Amino acid sequence: MSHWYVYIMTNKPNGFLYIGVTGNIVERVKEHKIKAYPKSFTAKYNCDKLIYFEEFQKRIDAEKRERQFKKWKRDWKIKLIEEMNPSWSYISINWNLNYNKLRNE
Repeated sequence: MSHWYVYIMTNKPNGFLYIGVTGNIVERVKEHKIKAYPKSFTAKYNCDKLIYFEEFQKRIDAEKRERQFKKWKRDWKIKLIEEMNPSWSYISINWNLNYNKLRNE
């Protein structure tokens, strides 16, 4: 069974916010961290810190939630983040990410 994720990346607490959807959160976070797409918003603003995510069973539900988030005002997004992650901790900081695997592909 596959899982889908809506996630929020930032460059620092209360900094820029990027909202995305993915079927593989670990690989997607790696892509943001190594700036796999150098001209993207996340690369330009150094949004490489995962601070929030939600998991879904269906892709369509994750995409619907992503669109909903993107319509929200910034203060609503911050409230959502701080309900789950009040200190804006970087969720993926202790993940064992193999950056070399991604760079060599």
